[in-house]
Amino acid sequence: MNEPLENIEIQPDEDNVQLWRVIFHGPKHTPYAGGKFVLAVEFTLEYPFKPPMAKFRTKMYHPNVDSEGSLCLGILKSDQWKPSTKMSHVLVSIYDLLVTPNPDDPLVTSIADQYRTDRKGFEKKAAEYTSKFAT
Repeated sequence: MNEPLENIEIQPDEDNVQLWRVIFHGPKHTPYAGGKFVLAVEFTLEYPFKPPMAKFRTKMYHPNVDSEGSLCLGILKSDQWKPSTKMSHVLVSIYDLLVTPNPDDPLVTSIADQYRTDRKGFEKKAAEYTSKFAT
């Protein structure tokens, strides 16, 4: 990737080219604002024919991220992955989930339900998680 991505820091592992540490700076005007969210990315030997594995190391309250840090993003699913997909597109898509969660494809149904029915409650809890775990 030649161009820097706004609000996204990429730190390749010096000892293992297959590992990246990615830091997402929480988007302004979201409950994640002010937080730093660390994502571990592992490129398997099958990459680019299989998607990289990505897992958040920072705990967050989000319908598309479970308590283990796994995330639900269509382009990272094996049946939707295309070898031509650029990592910049993957990272921007993950960042976009912080801006606009997708309650229609959740990993945590209860959070998705709250996002749909009680947006203020969702935002309050997500902001609490951000201040507790992502600073």
